[in-house]
Amino acid sequence: MNTAGRLGIYGAGLVVVFGAAFAASSAIVPESAVASWTERGDAGHDEHPAEEAVQDTGTGKEEESDVSGVTIAASGFTIGAITAPGETGIEGELSFEIRDAAGDAVTAYETAHGKQLHLIVVRSDGSEYRHVHPVLDAHTGTWSLPWTWDAAGTYRVYADFTAEGGAGTTLSRTVDVAGILTPQPPTGPQTTVAVDGFDVTITGDLVAGTGSELTVEVSRDGAPVTALEPYLGAFGHLVALREGDLAYLHVHAHGDEPAAGDLAGPEVIFTAQAPTAGRYLLYLDFQVDGKVHTAPFVLDATPSAAGTSTDTGDDHDGH
Repeated sequence: MNTAGRLGIYGAGLVVVFGAAFAASSAIVPESAVASWTERGDAGHDEHPAEEAVQDTGTGKEEESDVSGVTIAASGFTIGAITAPGETGIEGELSFEIRDAAGDAVTAYETAHGKQLHLIVVRSDGSEYRHVHPVLDAHTGTWSLPWTWDAAGTYRVYADFTAEGGAGTTLSRTVDVAGILTPQPPTGPQTTVAVDGFDVTITGDLVAGTGSELTVEVSRDGAPVTALEPYLGAFGHLVALREGDLAYLHVHAHGDEPAAGDLAGPEVIFTAQAPTAGRYLLYLDFQVDGKVHTAPFVLDATPSAAGTSTDTGDDHDGH
């Protein structure tokens, strides 16, 4: 065989070898995983990932460049370890610190929605929801409040805050609580609930990748409640979480901030940003006669129309 023929056979062999290697690598490391690594690497160079919008690629599958409340660190801040009782029925204290990029405890915060920090606690199945406001030790930077767990399970603890001179940030950690666990995941959408003698209904459709208007209506004994009091800068406060990873959504009440003594009702309107299609857990806090009540809802978000892109246009705010 002449030299040209031998080179041709050698080249064909290389094609077979490299083709087999490529096929094997694809089997071991899926292209989707490589794409995911690439996306994460790119995101690491973005100075403001929390401000990115959810976009539709045109293929009908929404891509989210960032969601809130699913990380312990963002925007140069980190939430420290959560100190709390390790089992149910034990009275104790829940405490933690927010640290800056230098590792120092943050001691100066700005007020947002009437508080310097909003603490949201919910079990992984969406039950046992609490929205509370711990006290800051300005000398040590420690946030704390008395705490008792009512039920066992794994909990997500969210800290929603604005450090002095910074942007709104939501960080979270998980806490495991020992005891007998009885999961109570939602079995379907829930748009009407009875709580503390009130009947509360939510209407509106969640659509992934766009702002969705939701209306909450409060009644009691069949009569509309028109004595809703201001609570955290609005006549109602709505938190929304995505089932599965409990990502924290952007939710905003309509209208200007009410003044002390103002009353409203029976309706409160919100705009919610659902990053993807799927099930969402919503918790409405409303105040009547100086007492705060919480109504839980479950809504399913439908996919957005293919070929469109959206921009939230809002600041990074989970309220």
